[in-house]
Amino acid sequence: MEVLGIDIGGSGIKAGPVDVASGTMTAERIKVPTPRPALPEAVADAIKELVEAFGWEGPTGIAFPGVVIGGVTHTAANLDPAWIGLDVRALFAKATGLRASLINDADAAGLAEMRFGAGAGEPGTVLMLTFGTGIGSALFADGVLVPNTEFGHIEIHGRDAEKRASERARELHDLSWGKWAGRVEEYLCHVEALLWPGLFIIGGGISRKADKFIPLLTSVQARILPAAMHNDAGIVGAAMAAEAG
Repeated sequence: MEVLGIDIGGSGIKAGPVDVASGTMTAERIKVPTPRPALPEAVADAIKELVEAFGWEGPTGIAFPGVVIGGVTHTAANLDPAWIGLDVRALFAKATGLRASLINDADAAGLAEMRFGAGAGEPGTVLMLTFGTGIGSALFADGVLVPNTEFGHIEIHGRDAEKRASERARELHDLSWGKWAGRVEEYLCHVEALLWPGLFIIGGGISRKADKFIPLLTSVQARILPAAMHNDAGIVGAAMAAEAG
């Protein structure tokens, strides 16, 4: 079964058709910039553009960077406050003519990694963290997702962790890999003291450069693995969530 997966990020929106049985993309993904400001109607237009680019009329799953409950978005830290309390499923249906499922973006990435990637077959507590514009989190207990966690907003030194340790923060403050890894390690140790996962999976585009920072995270007791599916995980997971209904 093929499902169109769409992953809305703070800087870009990516889409591609996915064979949900194998977790593989069946065509090259397409990416467009996230509109600025990232208002709902503008993002809906961008999603319509992606749907039309694939000539898509079938099942569709969308990963959104915020808390999603019943198709309504309750947070949007890296988009715009206009999203809060919005029936996004209805908005996208109006824009595309399709009824799409909606899931938190880190949860989507986690679903993909737990079935097809670094977390496949992993028992116990697993925490997937995506480092990008912000820090997304997906928590699993014996393979079962605990949806809509927001561990990127845990405060470290009085500030949201993602303001100090996201990939965006690394670029914004021109941090060396060593300096940034120190901030990431401090954050992981804080989260570890709360959840005691057996495994951290580090996702987002930064996972392609895992060799530059994961070896520096020596104070963390849990195993740390880079995401195997890199930036495609959100697309694949969104498609999986749509297929699951």
